[in-house]
Amino acid sequence: MDDRLIFEKSDSGIKASYVKKPEIGLKEPKEILPANCLRSGLELPSLGELEVVRHYTNLSKRNFSLDTNFYPLGSCTMKYNPKINEELASLEGFLNIHPYQNEECLQGALELIYNLETLLCEITGMKRFSFQASSGAQGELTGMLMVKKYHKVMKNKKRKVIIPDSAHGTNPATSSMCGYETKVIESDKDGLIDLDKLNKAVDAETAAIMLTNPNTLGLFEENILEVAEIIHKNGGLLYYDGANFNPLLGVTTPRLMGFDAIHLNLHKTFSTPHGCGGPGAGAVGVVDKLLEFLPVPLIDKKKDDFYFNYKIKHSIGKVRAFYGNFSVLVRAYAYLLRLGREGLVRVAQNATLNANYIKERLKNDYNVASNKPSMHEVVFSCTKQKEKGASALDIAKRLIDYGVHPPTMYFPLIVKEALMVEPTETESRKTLDYFIDSMLKINKEIDENKEILHNAPSAAYVKRVDEVKAARNPDLRWVREK
Repeated sequence: MDDRLIFEKSDSGIKASYVKKPEIGLKEPKEILPANCLRSGLELPSLGELEVVRHYTNLSKRNFSLDTNFYPLGSCTMKYNPKINEELASLEGFLNIHPYQNEECLQGALELIYNLETLLCEITGMKRFSFQASSGAQGELTGMLMVKKYHKVMKNKKRKVIIPDSAHGTNPATSSMCGYETKVIESDKDGLIDLDKLNKAVDAETAAIMLTNPNTLGLFEENILEVAEIIHKNGGLLYYDGANFNPLLGVTTPRLMGFDAIHLNLHKTFSTPHGCGGPGAGAVGVVDKLLEFLPVPLIDKKKDDFYFNYKIKHSIGKVRAFYGNFSVLVRAYAYLLRLGREGLVRVAQNATLNANYIKERLKNDYNVASNKPSMHEVVFSCTKQKEKGASALDIAKRLIDYGVHPPTMYFPLIVKEALMVEPTETESRKTLDYFIDSMLKINKEIDENKEILHNAPSAAYVKRVDEVKAARNPDLRWVREK
């Protein structure tokens, strides 16, 4: 296969034929836009149609996705997106609307958003939701900005945020972006929040605690009500990172656990495109006392009409243009309607069952980070394998040869040689058995010929690379030539 860049394949003067669009009275860009807004001298490769088709078709064969292989990426929840959701989001009535249209022309879209908010409020126990954020990370920032403004309006002198050492990396980053000092709480021997250390860390200057339940070890924080009492007693708020919400669907709610604000990653729990490849959407929910701080606008209803409500007294304003990524919301809404209440409970049950099945089958060969029952994901510690000369990285790379995407590596940071596995509820037992058998075979390979692991992957198109060299000396040959 010719693996040159498409620019390197370019041959001056060659071009593909195309059918000219019919004349329908549309003006050319140069007739509408000023000259300084038009591109000139755009350097594009010159290739025939067959060369272009082969280039991109061959590139697509290198792609590793949920549609091609098992993808047990812990905490990131690489869940299958049902194709019917894609079809529904592509309906002309959804696809061709524009946010600058009058509200009268958008009633169907506004009703969908309104209904989706109603469902998420019921699922989480929150009072209202905003869908303006473009992703879970931006949703998290939106939530903490509301926490900050709440304390400002209430004239609370708060300067620090409590974060467990098992938290997601975005949590301390978000805390810092909001101008807070981050205070890390170490986990106890069971991998849960240490209440004694929490009590010592929390005081009148504590603005909030940011945590997810279950935590990044895949464990349910059994003392969450005590945590909530400690924080609330000192005038702080509880912020829920919704990354691990899958095993709680229909079982319990963040509101029952005492949380005041949450964000949900629609791609992790409600089967929408994942992250920046989506685009994404971060749903941000709050309880009553934070209602007046939500971004504007909200979608409200007056009699039978839906409208944008900008009259939010202490709103933090807008966090992005318009009202979020609408097509993502269509997918999430379709997913919820098809599952219904009982279906959501089965999602939680199957996600938990699959993770514990993997844990029980592998716990005699790979150390488990905690002996407590797992929720939707399980964390293994490859310390035994490391002692025999194969690291977690080696095992992860070898899995590629077995057609399995590596689990999350070296996270959470509190577990040595960590591999974090989340099978999700959509995978069959047959797929789980294949993954388990692959892990057992790899463990045997360490004793028989560990060089196989050190050189893995050997069957993939891209072999083992020197990651440090790649970061320091990226291949920029075409850029240099230009």
